[in-house]
Amino acid sequence: MPFQFLPQRWRLGLQRWEGLLRTHGWFPHVPLALLLAGGALKLLHLDLGADWQRYLALLMEGQFDLRPGVLPPLLIGLGQLTTAVGLLLRSRLAWSMALLLVIAAVASLVFGLHYSTLTLIYFSLLLLALLATWQRFDRSSLAASTLFAFTSVAMLIMYATMGSYYLGAEFTPPIKDLVTALYYALITMSTVGYGDIVPRTPEARLFAVSVVVLGVAVFATSLTAVVAPMVKRSLQRIVNHKARTMKRKDHFIVIGNTSLAINTWRELVKRGQPVTRLLREAPADGEHADVDVVVGDSSDIDVLRQAGAHEAKAVLAMRDDDAENAFTVLAVKELGGGARTVAAVNDARHLSRIKLVQPDVVVAPQVLGGELTAMLLTGEKVTADFVLERVFQ
Repeated sequence: MPFQFLPQRWRLGLQRWEGLLRTHGWFPHVPLALLLAGGALKLLHLDLGADWQRYLALLMEGQFDLRPGVLPPLLIGLGQLTTAVGLLLRSRLAWSMALLLVIAAVASLVFGLHYSTLTLIYFSLLLLALLATWQRFDRSSLAASTLFAFTSVAMLIMYATMGSYYLGAEFTPPIKDLVTALYYALITMSTVGYGDIVPRTPEARLFAVSVVVLGVAVFATSLTAVVAPMVKRSLQRIVNHKARTMKRKDHFIVIGNTSLAINTWRELVKRGQPVTRLLREAPADGEHADVDVVVGDSSDIDVLRQAGAHEAKAVLAMRDDDAENAFTVLAVKELGGGARTVAAVNDARHLSRIKLVQPDVVVAPQVLGGELTAMLLTGEKVTADFVLERVFQ
């Protein structure tokens, strides 16, 4: 869930502003993508000048007679432009690649030929912004992950091959052709290191170290990004298949494992209504064996789609955390569909803030307890209309 590391008071305050500005559909991924693309253009212009497009054209045409200093900023800048597209899609892998490329841009500014304090500050602030918003990039599309994994590996191979070719005279024996450069690049990236080609100058050794570090990071990130979604979906399919007994359409989704959620689920079942329960953790073996259960984060769009929220009659957010219930309502609205949204309120102080996300119904049974007890003890009249008004805000 976004901003989970913050205190609940701050999280609800941020949720209030998100409700007012309707930022859930565009913040922070759109601003970060624009900032990353702008930083890429600034880096390319700073290191390569206004005609950086000419260097790109030469590289695309297979003309490798570029000076060694051109290649790193060119690849970093192009990688950032490509990754900016992935940030727009809120891809988790795109966020990881953006983080690595921003770190590479900072290193390029510090150790490169052209130093700019303002640009360095810009990328440093962008790095902090990426770190602060990592939980917002929660989409793990297998197609997008595969595309960006392939792009990152291809760019790393190009960097390692071209760097080996340009610094060929600084190796023993010298690297004189692109085939040998590609061979050395792959052997170094994979950390095999046969030892038949050895760097003999400080520049060549630093280059070899960069290839090893980037190779381990890129391969580990790419492998995780591609394999993890497949494993996660397989495990969720196994868990959810045990209890799935109905078609998820025109049904009710009850979220949470609180007393209110459990009792609501039971009452809906008694009335013959199809109900899907959405829990954060998988139930124990044998528990809820005959219940349609989905396991996952209720504020995750993919989890809600799996539960059929876009085709449900209503989605009832009844967890014990008011902020999580509010974010669930926002996620259901972003997903679309005609489902009504119901949000439970556990603390009277959060009632007005929950209303900012505009759920169709606000259920506040906990809020009623103190007031109802006081009325009964003081002899005030309690009517059915009063109870309904207080419980269903």
